[in-house]
Amino acid sequence: MRITSETSLLAIAAATLAAISFMAEPALAKEKEKAAKHHPHAATTSSAAAASLLGSVPEQSPAPKPGQYDSKPGIAWKTVGGTVKDIQGETYTVEDYDGSQMKMRVGQGTKHLRGNKKVGDTIRAEITHGGFANSIQ
Repeated sequence: MRITSETSLLAIAAATLAAISFMAEPALAKEKEKAAKHHPHAATTSSAAAASLLGSVPEQSPAPKPGQYDSKPGIAWKTVGGTVKDIQGETYTVEDYDGSQMKMRVGQGTKHLRGNKKVGDTIRAEITHGGFANSIQ
């Protein structure tokens, strides 16, 4: 009889713990939901959840081949400064302060912050990886 009463006590204890965990589950979920509203970044536990919070990340197109330039504004790659050495249509040749020359494309999407430039002007431009000038001043 003693084994039966011990077994009964274990069964009652297990059932009680199960009932408590089922009742506590919704309360814990509500607390977690409330915490997520106040601190939305604290509830993320995976990269997928982080991506859903941040939205989509724009994909960057591959770098153009040598001699090819982007035809519209895009993600800024770097800022260059120097002197305009040549202008041929929409292509500016700029010599930086180290003496290196590079070509950049200036088009309709380029923001001209201080008027149009001419040969001999000192400029600073924000360019894409493909050499398009997002802005020039």
